[in-house]
Formats: sequence, C-alpha cells, structure tokens
Amino acid sequence: MKKVLETDVLIIGGGATGTGLARDLALRGLRVILAEKKDLNAGASGANHGLLHSGARYVHSDMEAAIECRKEGMILKQIAPQCIEETGGLFVAVPGDDEGYISGFPGMCRKANIHCRELTIEEALEKAPCIAKDAIAVYEVPDAAIDPFKLAIENMTQATGLGGTYLPHSQVTGFDIENGEISLANLRNNRTGNSFGIKARAYVSASGAWAGALAKMAGACIPMLFSKGSLLVTGQRLAVPVINRLRKASDADILVPGGVVSIIGTTSVRVDDPDRIFPSVDEVDLIIDQGRQMVPDLGVRRYIRAYCGVRPLVSADDGDDRNVTRGFALIDHEKDGVNNFVTITSGKLTTYRLMAEKTADLVCAKLGVEEPCRTGELPLPMAETGDWTEPAASLRHGFSLPDKKDRIICECEMVPASAIDAISADIRRNQGRPDLLSIGLRSRMGKGPCQGSTCSTRLLAHLYEKGEIRGQDGIKDIQRFLNERWKGEHSLLWGDSLAQSSLKEMIHCGVFGLERA
Repeated sequence: MKKVLETDVLIIGGGATGTGLARDLALRGLRVILAEKKDLNAGASGANHGLLHSGARYVHSDMEAAIECRKEGMILKQIAPQCIEETGGLFVAVPGDDEGYISGFPGMCRKANIHCRELTIEEALEKAPCIAKDAIAVYEVPDAAIDPFKLAIENMTQATGLGGTYLPHSQVTGFDIENGEISLANLRNNRTGNSFGIKARAYVSASGAWAGALAKMAGACIPMLFSKGSLLVTGQRLAVPVINRLRKASDADILVPGGVVSIIGTTSVRVDDPDRIFPSVDEVDLIIDQGRQMVPDLGVRRYIRAYCGVRPLVSADDGDDRNVTRGFALIDHEKDGVNNFVTITSGKLTTYRLMAEKTADLVCAKLGVEEPCRTGELPLPMAETGDWTEPAASLRHGFSLPDKKDRIICECEMVPASAIDAISADIRRNQGRPDLLSIGLRSRMGKGPCQGSTCSTRLLAHLYEKGEIRGQDGIKDIQRFLNERWKGEHSLLWGDSLAQSSLKEMIHCGVFGLERA
C-alpha cells in the first residue's frame, strides 16, 4: 500500500513564494508540507539577478507593481537585513535614450512615493566610476541587492523549526478529486522512484512557470506565458550600486552587484517549454552590446557564467512579454470546481512576502483559521546553513578557519569543510541526501572563477570520507554537478573563459576519464 502523509496544507513549489508561504502558515499554527520536484529555488527564484526593486523600474509601465515593490522592499530591509546589501541604485540615461521618458521619471517616482534624487554626472561618476562618461542624466533611487538562496533557506528553516516538513525531489504526478475537492495528491520521489500520497485540508500551487500544468491536473486552466530571461556573471564586481538604464524596460538594462561579482541582464524571449531553456550565444552578444552602452567596461570584462530562468506570466497573448504586468496572480480554483485548491504565481522576488501573505489569508479563510499574518514585522531568523550562499562569505570569517583541523574545499570562495558538514547535516534533517548539486545550491561551491575545476573533486572526496556518498554514486553526482556548470559556460567560450573550461575538461576527462565512466 502506498504511504500517505497527512497535513493541513500542502505547498507545491520551493521558490521564494513557496518557502515564504510555508513560514507564514507555520507561524499561524498550521501544519505544512512543502514539496519541490527538484530543490530550493530551482525555478525563477534561483535564476534572477538578485535585485531588490525600489519600484522605480515600473513607474511608467505598472504603477501598482511599482508601489508594491516600494512597500515590500522597505519591509524586507527591516525583517531580513542579513539577506540584503543596501547598495542603492542609479538610473542612467545615455545619448539616444527617450528624453520624454527621462524627463517624466522623477515625477512618476514621486507619484509612487519612491525617493528619487537627480545627480550631476560628476556625482554619479564618484558613486559608480564605471558608468558611461557621456551619460546625459542620472537619478539615485533606493534599490538594493538580495540573496534569494539565503532568503529561501531561512524561510524554510523557520517553517521546519515550527513543525513543517520539506520534501525535495518530490514531484506531484496527479490529484484524486472527490466531491469538488482534492482528496489526495499523488507524488513521486525523483531520486528513489518511490510513489506516495499527501492528504491535506488545502493545496497550494506556488510552482511558478509550472502553475498551468499543475492546475491542469486538477481540471483547471491558467493561461500562462513563458518569458525566458538570460543573465551574465562578471568575474569581478564593477560597481557598488545597482545600475539601471533610464529607459522603457528592455534588454540588458540592469547591472546588479552580488558580493564580489556583478550580474548583467536580462533578455525577454518567448519560449514554449520552461524545462527546455538555455542562454544562447545571440543573447550573450546582445547583453554585452546593450550593456556596454551604459557601462563600457562590460565590453571587455571576463564573464564566468551565463544562466537563464523563466518569468511565469499570466495574461492573454499580446505579443510583448514586457507589457505583461509584473503584479502577482492569486487564483482560487473554487471557480473551477475545486474548492480546496489555490494557485499563486507571477509577481517579483521583491514581493514574495506579500504574495505569501495574501495566499495564506485565503487559505486560512477556507480553513476557518483567524490567526493574522506576522511576517511583516517579525524578523526572519538567521540560519547557519544559509551563511555560505553569499559571494565572498569568507570575508566575514576573516579568511581564517575556526578549527586548525578544518580545511578549505573551494579555494575560489574559501568554503571550508566545516561549512560542508553543516549543510550536509541540514539536508539530512530535511529527508534529503547530500550530494554535490544540493551542497552547491546552499553554498558558493563551484561558483567562483574556476567553475568547479578543482573543488568538485575535493568536495566529492570529502563526501566519501564522511560516508555521505558510497560506491559508484559519486560518478553520477560529479557528472551532474559539472554538467550544471557547463550549461552556464558553453555560450561564453572565448578568451579566459575558454581557457578555464578547456582546463576543466582536461582535468576531468583527460586525467580522470570521467566521460568514459
């Protein structure tokens, strides 16, 4: 007989919204299970540029979204400062940009109550010497950078600490529906192949771009658009503040600092399948060509990685994905004849907490729970296992190891063995199995300039020493890990990036014979 778990609420999707919802509901006293078909932040939450929006980007196109971002950004800076770097932001216009848009920008910011200050070009160059010297206008806004991985880990850590359960690699395969309600969710563990069920009082899809497919399993319909966005990671940080292009939202108009690197993007390309995406060479060329108009250094910098994600947009098809609202969609499927099923999708990383709050309010109303939301004022507790997701985290540790017996596993990001052990223990507590990919998700392993050339084998050896991996499992693990690194490199193969990738191939294939394993 198939194993069946019982809970108050099943949340499907382990991104920022799903983990934020798990925390919100757990704080209201509800039992929650969060099921994710891969691992935390496997979708859009893990494939964005890490910008905590002030809202200024949307003042011309979507005032409601701009105001939501402004309010939620202020809340997150108060409750989760450990996940945020208060960088500030600049909006930069260069020759040829729409002068009507430029002149209207400060007035639109005032309407949204977003602080906006005009800078002289000299003042702007002092704050960000990398911007174009021929810039024609610069405004300062309260943008910031946020670590989405740390955010998801800490939300889920508190939820599990309050009695919740996290099930990674657990994919919903269908629903049993009786008398207008889901009576059982059927799931499969993608690692073991085992099937099981979850019986809940309410079911919530926080599955992002996969919301339409999940709704279809319950007999509902959500008109989804899939807009792919690609981004590039520079080998060094180019500026202290976020730098935005002062024009209507377009390609390659945001440069976000992330610790010791910078992230430039993004693009908007309509795709049919959110599971079949990759950053193309054409997109890389476009990002660099457009980005260097705002930051000339982008034309000559080394890039260590390219990646992409899918924006889950709910809309009729108008042909231009950038015209679709960046607000979120909360759908009660009672209208579709399924009374205990809710979908939350679209939105922004910046508004994840609000999305979770509104979803939790709806779920609690259905379940007769009157506990109010507390995530707007209750600080998000720091989790030890989220400490190593931030680029250059080792700087906070002074490049010293707390124990002389400890050793460095990843030299690029100075990740020690003690951090690996703490992350592995947390993965096991959540019924997962530590491997290279799961540890890489929760740390900076393999994300530095060498992109896993040497640290992958050190990490694998350490996991064997600790008994986390046995037999031939390590071969598949390192292949999966390096394949994920390769996916971010193959569209950047020139100059130093080509040399580094070739060295990695020689080490792992030429010396270790990994391709023959």
